[in-house]
Amino acid sequence: MELKHPLPPGRSYDQLLNHYNIEKALAEKLKNSDRETRRHIFASMYDELFSKVPDHPRLTQRSSDRVTAITNKVKASIIDRFIDKLSTYVEFAPGDCRFAIETAKKVNEVFGIDISDQRNPADIFPQNFKLIIYDGYSIPELKENTIDIVFSYQLIEHLHPEDTKLHFELVNKILKPGGRYVFQTPHALSGPYDISMFFSDEPEGFHLKEWKYSEIKSLVKETGYSSFQTRWSAGGFDFQLPYLYFFSCESLLRSFPKPRIKKVAKRLIPMLYGVAVK
Repeated sequence: MELKHPLPPGRSYDQLLNHYNIEKALAEKLKNSDRETRRHIFASMYDELFSKVPDHPRLTQRSSDRVTAITNKVKASIIDRFIDKLSTYVEFAPGDCRFAIETAKKVNEVFGIDISDQRNPADIFPQNFKLIIYDGYSIPELKENTIDIVFSYQLIEHLHPEDTKLHFELVNKILKPGGRYVFQTPHALSGPYDISMFFSDEPEGFHLKEWKYSEIKSLVKETGYSSFQTRWSAGGFDFQLPYLYFFSCESLLRSFPKPRIKKVAKRLIPMLYGVAVK
């Protein structure tokens, strides 16, 4: 298969193709499964992926303090404006949980919610942190109306389209009135952003759906949030912009020739970044 992008540092063509084929096959199982079956797939899919793709970036990043620091700096630039020492904070899909360790210094209590434990056994975790492994649908360990801030970074694109509404409902349930769900996810018009980017023009791996602002706004309204704030972030800049800006960009880009859409979208809408307020 022809590469659509240069090889990433430290990975060969064969490694990349192996990653693509394995992730694509697992994604197809997810896409074609019912909700009950997905519970079981979710519980094991990352373990299976990591066992068959030992060069996966999530695994190699664990041994790279530099890469971890860069990623955590990006996350902090997003979430720090929303938290304080009194906050009860939830991070969905915290991965190795190293960002949660840093955030625990800035808030009252931290819960990490994930479908598998990806922590490094050598890491030491603070007393105000707890990792909860869940089935993707319910979190009985957390009571309703108890959380101030929920955060996810590049998570929503991994959810089955049928399950995304349930995810927003679940977050709404655990948030306090006035609590906020802060999330950032790849924008559909500039993707794909998963392993597919090297071989395809559409997301075929674990990015089961990449979203547009217009779609997310409808979903936020449908799942009972009181308001939806839209933000723009890139190159160290982060500020709120009216939804009309993003809606206009998405409408304008529909008239562009397909080869140009991705290039222009990356400049106008680098990522989908929103805050849903309960």
